[in-house]
Amino acid sequence: MGKLKHVDLILQVSLIIFMEIYLYFNGLYSLMFVTILFLYMASGFRVARSGSQVCIIVLGDIGRSPRMQYHAISFAKLKFDVDIIGYGGSVPHPDLVQNASIKQHILREPPSLPQFLPKIFQYVVKVLFQVCQLFFVLFFSIRWPSHIMVQNPPSIPTLFVAWCARIIYGSKYIIDWHNYGYTILGMSVGSQHLLVRFATWFENFFGKKADGHFCVTNAMKEDLKKNWSIKANTLYDRPPEIFQETALKQKHELFLKLSEEYSSFGDGSTRGIKTAFTEDTRSSGVVEKSQRPALLISSTSWTEDEDFSILLGALEKYEKAKELGDKLSHLPPLVCAITGKGPQKKYYQDIIAKKSFKHVKICTPWLTAEDYPLLLGAADLGVCLHTSSSGLDLPMKVVDMFGCGLPVCAINFNCLNELVKHEENGLIFQNESELAEQLQVLLCGFPEKKTKLQTFRENLKSFQEYRWEESWTNTVKPTLYV
Repeated sequence: MGKLKHVDLILQVSLIIFMEIYLYFNGLYSLMFVTILFLYMASGFRVARSGSQVCIIVLGDIGRSPRMQYHAISFAKLKFDVDIIGYGGSVPHPDLVQNASIKQHILREPPSLPQFLPKIFQYVVKVLFQVCQLFFVLFFSIRWPSHIMVQNPPSIPTLFVAWCARIIYGSKYIIDWHNYGYTILGMSVGSQHLLVRFATWFENFFGKKADGHFCVTNAMKEDLKKNWSIKANTLYDRPPEIFQETALKQKHELFLKLSEEYSSFGDGSTRGIKTAFTEDTRSSGVVEKSQRPALLISSTSWTEDEDFSILLGALEKYEKAKELGDKLSHLPPLVCAITGKGPQKKYYQDIIAKKSFKHVKICTPWLTAEDYPLLLGAADLGVCLHTSSSGLDLPMKVVDMFGCGLPVCAINFNCLNELVKHEENGLIFQNESELAEQLQVLLCGFPEKKTKLQTFRENLKSFQEYRWEESWTNTVKPTLYV
């Protein structure tokens, strides 16, 4: 049987060579080129759908795209070779950087054009630049992919380019729906803008071209099915193992490190021994101070879908409540750390600088990938101001906080109850007055009295048991070769 297969292969190759020679001597060069291209593509198609080579397209800062980084790491654990395409800027997760099976392809930022040029012209130039870069990387830099996974949004031009690559390579094309691109665009130019209507059509048309779909909520799954006839699987964001409650000694070391740049974490007295929250005693080792402030943390990308004036207004009310000494007079001082980078950071930093708080300290650190989970695990309460442009996605920051066992106060929107359960693992508020009241209720008598916070922490233990890797293995892995 083996000899027959060998003979059959020789006959096929001989026939192909004979055909190419015949086309050449008859001057049919264009047809000759087409047949060679077809044979090249066919050779790839034979290995595509059964291979283990994935290309992940982010078209954003890779280091600030945690879900796509987790996808890459999970594929690598499954013995895939991974090419991830996106922009640089932030340092990605150490497990991604140090993994020999994962190769990053860093794109150049689109050129800056004179501001007097029409916005639509600038946008078109940016998109064309991205198309050229993506085509070059996809067809000249990466290995032949068996799978292509795309983060959406952004939709333009990613979905189109990925679809083209899918046709050429014969790869399985997967979209991971984080939100709708057209709704984000509508926030800046208005929902009725011609560009938004085009973006809606584009996202719908090319979104349907994919072979597989994942999304972040059941609400988005139903919306995709109802409005665009797209059948998606819900892959909830889950925290990886790095998000855990921080041990006391690690807290102390982290606070000492941060106090070198942010005085809010320091004690203002003995360097290396005391922080605002902890103290290294010679007899008992590291202990938490009995009169320590509460550590409030919020993470943001400083974009328009998060209104930090709500948090600042709530902190002003908290300050007044502590000053007045009413029935909630046992309120602790607050240290509020707002982490992240983004376009509106400078705007809010200027506002914060003008505040004259006595009992509230605010800092805006940018943390490394290693320090961020440690600070979440060291905090007493989290605040989330994320409001979805579509009302169909969930804030990754809350997932990270819950992974560390950190209760959250979150502003309400359409599908938030798929993650935050009011009065069970956190509280949901509508405005700054409700947030101010929740802060006062939860932190009254802190640190001696924190009954409600502790109840929320206990209720989060079941959430902490189910991590990203298990969720990915159960949801994504079974679909890869279907």
